[in-house]
Amino acid sequence: MTTPSQILQQYWQHSNFRGNQEAIIEAVLAGHDVFAMLPTGGGKSICFQVPALIMEGVCLVISPLVALMKDQVDGLLSRGIPAIAIYGGLSPFDVETILEDVVAGNYKFLYISPERMETNLFLKYLPKLDCSLIAVDEAHCVSQWGYDFRPPYLKISFLRHVHKNVPMIALTASATAIVEEDIIKKLKLFKATIFKQSFERPNLSYSAFKVDSKINKVTDILNSVNGSSIIYTRSRNQTQQVSQLLALQNISSHFYHAGLTQEERSKKQQDWIDNRTRVVVCTNAFGMGIDKPDVRTVIHYDIPECLESYYQEAGRAGRDGEKAYCILLYNDQDIKRLEELPEIRYPSVEVLSNVYQALANFLNIPVGIGEGNYYDFDIATFIKNFKLNAAVAVSVLKVLEQEGHLSFNETVFLPSKVVFTAEKGVLNDLEQTLPQLDSVAKCLLRSYTGIYDNEVSISEKRIAKMLRMKEEDVKMKLMQLQSYRILHYQPQKETPQIHFILDRAPAKYLNINYPAYSRRKKAFEGRVSDMRWFALIDEQCRSKYIALYFGDVEAGHCGVCDNCLKKKKRPDDLTELAAIQKHILDYLNAGHTSFLTFFEGIPIHSRESLWKVVSMMQEEFQISIDEEGVMKLLPEGRSSIF
Repeated sequence: MTTPSQILQQYWQHSNFRGNQEAIIEAVLAGHDVFAMLPTGGGKSICFQVPALIMEGVCLVISPLVALMKDQVDGLLSRGIPAIAIYGGLSPFDVETILEDVVAGNYKFLYISPERMETNLFLKYLPKLDCSLIAVDEAHCVSQWGYDFRPPYLKISFLRHVHKNVPMIALTASATAIVEEDIIKKLKLFKATIFKQSFERPNLSYSAFKVDSKINKVTDILNSVNGSSIIYTRSRNQTQQVSQLLALQNISSHFYHAGLTQEERSKKQQDWIDNRTRVVVCTNAFGMGIDKPDVRTVIHYDIPECLESYYQEAGRAGRDGEKAYCILLYNDQDIKRLEELPEIRYPSVEVLSNVYQALANFLNIPVGIGEGNYYDFDIATFIKNFKLNAAVAVSVLKVLEQEGHLSFNETVFLPSKVVFTAEKGVLNDLEQTLPQLDSVAKCLLRSYTGIYDNEVSISEKRIAKMLRMKEEDVKMKLMQLQSYRILHYQPQKETPQIHFILDRAPAKYLNINYPAYSRRKKAFEGRVSDMRWFALIDEQCRSKYIALYFGDVEAGHCGVCDNCLKKKKRPDDLTELAAIQKHILDYLNAGHTSFLTFFEGIPIHSRESLWKVVSMMQEEFQISIDEEGVMKLLPEGRSSIF
């Protein structure tokens, strides 16, 4: 029998597992249910992908995000592992074709959103699947006490009634003790083997700065710490503004958010991964599924709404195990905005009804229809036309999602679709009548089963590769075939989509479970309060604060966060440390830059103190020392830190 280590070596070219990965895999292979909480960057996908490749049958993976499913499927395909995903926008014919192939044993992994599990078509094929393992990714979505509750996740447990002896593995990077208990209960993992890795990341230095000018602080940080960086901002406009300000400082960056096209996002992402661009300034739409190991700084330009989000985003730094910095910037206005957030995220009954009515009017949906339909949705125009507060409007859409009325996704990719409309006799004569278009038409008919009678999803890129054409030429020829009424061609859509799960209801009778809604609001208030205190604490170790939040009581003081560094400044040696700092400042102000020369001029008995001062000045972004030992004074480096 093939071993997990052999699979890891064969497909991932790694010789060793990390952390608890191997123990988790062995538990799955032994047939146990598993709950695994691994920190961001802990390699969660390996924990179900490796055992699934050893087990007979298909692994069913439930994942909440289309972008995440696409990333994982593309990653598996690039390794020669057959995988496919079913997500919103695929036609019933496409879905049935995929499920037929899965039943026939043509795939090892089937990725599916929790919403798709409830469709009649999936339920029809579910008993026929030779299912080896059920993997629930982002399992915190099952809990209404978590930060990203999704009601369809509550239906996952019904899979256990159909495939009674199939093990289930639930994975998350961030769950408090209450959320963990809720996940186990809701997924019925009553005899699960539980794995929880420490939330300590000893190579990460957490710090928070109250600043007047955020961009000045960001520039100081980037000038002090070499390497790749992620800067998270609150809004799309801010991503572009911050990126432009960095360009004025000759710092290469891209801005990134969900409003860009898939092509734009992919290019910006790849430029950053390949180090053609140093910094990506982004909303929280960036980072999921990306494993770039050498990120040296993650900077939060604004305070996230909860520690779960902050920990996941900050945790994208230093995955190579080398020293990295996680910096949170804030001002008084940010703290005030955070305190007001619960009323925005959980608005009144009247506000919910009004925004729901406005949405129905905007999409022209009468009462009693809409179930199962997708609607193009330009949220900016919607907000402008109905004079809505943008944050409140987005919050109402989130509430309507959590209450099971609809789903809103800014990154839904509806694939290109084609169905032939001409008579078969016309197609037979195409070589003579339209020879310049014949090759594309024949390629479609050969490559896509059922395309003559059904609307089928196609890939222009795949057709271009087969015909050795440019992708743009293929698209042009498809448009020409449509103009001749040979076929109907619907190009790929990347516009945000509203998917109505239920028929549109009268606004005044909108069904909301208000007791549960109030409990979720109260839980959210607690998360916001914890995030606020993380920003403001000036004594407690930040790493330990995060660990305790997630129930990791074994974590110790990190020794490298801003608060731990302050404690290292013992009163009895402050005079010596202050003298060394002054010596460094005098040296740099005199125009000298060689750290080695400076170091050699310090008496041996003072060198330990020197390293302490240098470390503190670097942590406070007062000086920088590059790989060649060139020491520079940064703009904010002239004040004493002692």
